[in-house]
Amino acid sequence: MGLLEGKKIVITGVLTSDSLAFAVARLAIDQGAEVVLTGAGRGLSLTTRTARKLGDAVPVLELDVTVPEHGPTVRDEVERMWGRVDGVLHAIGFAPASCLGDDFLETPWEDVAVAIHVSTFSLKMLAETFAPLMPPGSSIVGLDFDNRQAWPAYNWMGVAKSGLQSVSRYLARDLGPKGIRCNLVAAGPIRTVAAKSIPGFALFEDVWDGRAPLGWDVHDREPVARACVALMSDYFPATTGEIVHVDGGYHAMGA
Repeated sequence: MGLLEGKKIVITGVLTSDSLAFAVARLAIDQGAEVVLTGAGRGLSLTTRTARKLGDAVPVLELDVTVPEHGPTVRDEVERMWGRVDGVLHAIGFAPASCLGDDFLETPWEDVAVAIHVSTFSLKMLAETFAPLMPPGSSIVGLDFDNRQAWPAYNWMGVAKSGLQSVSRYLARDLGPKGIRCNLVAAGPIRTVAAKSIPGFALFEDVWDGRAPLGWDVHDREPVARACVALMSDYFPATTGEIVHVDGGYHAMGA
């Protein structure tokens, strides 16, 4: 029996087979879950094509986290399909180009607002959408990048990730009495389509493996996927509001 045997899991953020969310979806299916993917905008057709690599039975629903009407629509579709949701993966993030790079001070609020809306507030939107379908023991898991320090080029996306961590804690507080857990997995740098859009991403790659005591492979998505699947399973029944680092131990080292 798999860790997620019989569970119904909603997974956001799958674009290509290189996506961390794809690795989570594939492992969740291997561990016995039924999975539905969501996509949005121009990426929806890409998500639909990629879903075929997971099997013909994996549906894709349109969910743009910046469109309030999409939440109730998707909830109704999932309720008709399954009747409940046992787990949700938040793997949504975007920031306009001005939010990344060399000049933190020059970014206009309009672009920062987009980054916060898509990358931070979206976690609350997913919780609001699916919590009514989630029985006690269910789990929301978000993909994170630890932002306790200032990183080269990450800029306002780093601020958005700090906000994501705070939102997760407040959701843990409010959803805990309903038996719903909310946790984040702070992954080390993985070479994905999203990572390639970050100027200076190579700076992360250059130092991470040497400093992480367990080492780090920027091509290996499996450790992150395993952590997400474990948190969506029944093996962490009393863990919520937590940030689980899957980074080879990099976060714990000083120099």
